[in-house]
Amino acid sequence: MIESAQAFGIDIGGSGIKGAPVDLGEGRFACERLRIPTPEEATPQNVAAVVKQILDHYEVEDGTPIGIAFPAPVKPGRALGFMANLDQSWLGVDVNELMCRETGREVYVVNDADAAGLAEAAYGAAKGNKGLVIATTLGTGIGTALIMNGQLVPCTELGHLLLEGKGDAEKYAADSARTRDELSWKKWGKRLTKYYRLLEHYFSPDVFVVGGGVSKKHDKFFPYIQVDTPIVPAALLNDAGIVGAAYYATTMMQNRER
Repeated sequence: MIESAQAFGIDIGGSGIKGAPVDLGEGRFACERLRIPTPEEATPQNVAAVVKQILDHYEVEDGTPIGIAFPAPVKPGRALGFMANLDQSWLGVDVNELMCRETGREVYVVNDADAAGLAEAAYGAAKGNKGLVIATTLGTGIGTALIMNGQLVPCTELGHLLLEGKGDAEKYAADSARTRDELSWKKWGKRLTKYYRLLEHYFSPDVFVVGGGVSKKHDKFFPYIQVDTPIVPAALLNDAGIVGAAYYATTMMQNRER
């Protein structure tokens, strides 16, 4: 693997599986990432085979911290009870055990939004923040991560909070809802206002970090989000999942060795 890399990260998404060696000192890729389309039948074995293909491509050795960002709530030693964007055959699977077995390496699996939040707290828009950071990813759904004084509160699913009269928040306010309903940036900003105000009411955060691909266009909709909490765009954009997964794996290995 690349000499400047201390860890490796993989980000599993509904359309693509991406991986790269990560320079943890800089919080960036040590070389160009590799992206492989997610198999049309995104079963556990098919997805794990792509993950192994990426690790083999970079000749990642066992013993390297390997983190995998995964689009579902993941708890070590427990089977999945919820799956939204991959094949439903994942239900009842211990993702960490599966990935270790199928890749032949020790890996650490983390929720994808949690990975992105960790990356932003360690290297990006929330670096050095004291207090509660709520990182959100706006895409097909709404992913969330809570970071308190640099520590992750894992597996939050705050994109599924119920908005009064609107139902599930992500179905109403995700970027996919903007596209589906052909919303202007202003109208979408008003929907996001309702969502972020609900988060303010329940959590009183110190800052919101907004990620996902659409965050590159934050200047088009941020002016229409009316909240009291400071709101900033993610700094690492779509690199956050890979970087955060690598950072998570390194942290987990260090904690285990203490």
